[in-house]
Parts: sequence; C-alpha cells; structure tokens
Amino acid sequence: MSAEVVPIRRAKQPKREPVWISPAQVCERVPGLTEEILSQRRKDNLRPRFHKPSQKTVIYEQSEVDDWVESTGSSPRK
Repeated sequence: MSAEVVPIRRAKQPKREPVWISPAQVCERVPGLTEEILSQRRKDNLRPRFHKPSQKTVIYEQSEVDDWVESTGSSPRK
C-alpha cells in the first residue's frame, strides 16, 4: 500500500485591518512616554513609525507601537 505525500499548506491569515491611534493614545499605552518625547522622536525619525494623512494629523498603527515596545525588551541575564 502506498500513500501519496502532500505538502501541508498554511492557511492564509485574513488581513488585519489596522487600528489607528493618536499620539495621546500611544502615550497611554507606553508608561512614561509623553507627547513631547513622541514629537521629538518623530523629528529625529525614530520609531515608532508614524503616518501623517493630513498636515495637522499624526497617527500610529497600534501593532507597530506594540512591536516597537516589544523590540526594546532586554535579554535575561545568565
């Protein structure tokens, strides 16, 4: 008896709709972060990445903010 080997296909993940948050909401998510610090980070072109759909509107994608915070974690000491 022989069996046919078929590669496993990964299920396609549905594309997540971005959740847009304001600078004030970013500061609520990240303890110690102020809107002034966040503004300076934009001027210095530092993370988190921001979007500017109009001249006076600045928004952030929530998952990018969470990824940025996660990337700042330290490794446990051995």
